[in-house]
Amino acid sequence: MTRKLLDTLYKSALYAAAIFIVVLLAMVVAGVVGRLVGFHLRGSDAYAGYSMAAAAFLALAHTLKKGEHIRVTLLLQRFSERTTFAFEVGCYVVGLFFCGALAFYSVRLSWQSLVFNDISHSMDETPLWIPQIGMAVGTFIFFIAVVDELYLHLRYRKRDAAVDVDEVKGVS
Repeated sequence: MTRKLLDTLYKSALYAAAIFIVVLLAMVVAGVVGRLVGFHLRGSDAYAGYSMAAAAFLALAHTLKKGEHIRVTLLLQRFSERTTFAFEVGCYVVGLFFCGALAFYSVRLSWQSLVFNDISHSMDETPLWIPQIGMAVGTFIFFIAVVDELYLHLRYRKRDAAVDVDEVKGVS
């Protein structure tokens, strides 16, 4: 049940990232068309940037779970399985620390922007906590995914923990 909940969380974040990519495309197209017809869509550049940042951070967890993050395996192939396992656990622990810090400070940044009523310096004057939510949520979900990967790595002792749990258990 927990596995289904986590997988649903990762997929939901991925779908939200896809929506932000579509919004990014819409903002760019609206800006280009607006320039061609002599109309300026106020804040389209800023909203395109906000959408790109939200899409990038929201897609991090699903990308990690599918094993698509860049991994340097050239060095690991030269070590024994035990050394490789220990090295990977160390990397997950270090990653956990940095992801936790990133998630904490992203959430804190959004909260402070809300409390201090911080607004964008561009013409749109958007309250900054709104676009910062995408980054905060994305980094928090990414932190959960790193914890999940570390757990799977320790539990199943797989060289590449970014695999489907059903595959590890032998269930099709």
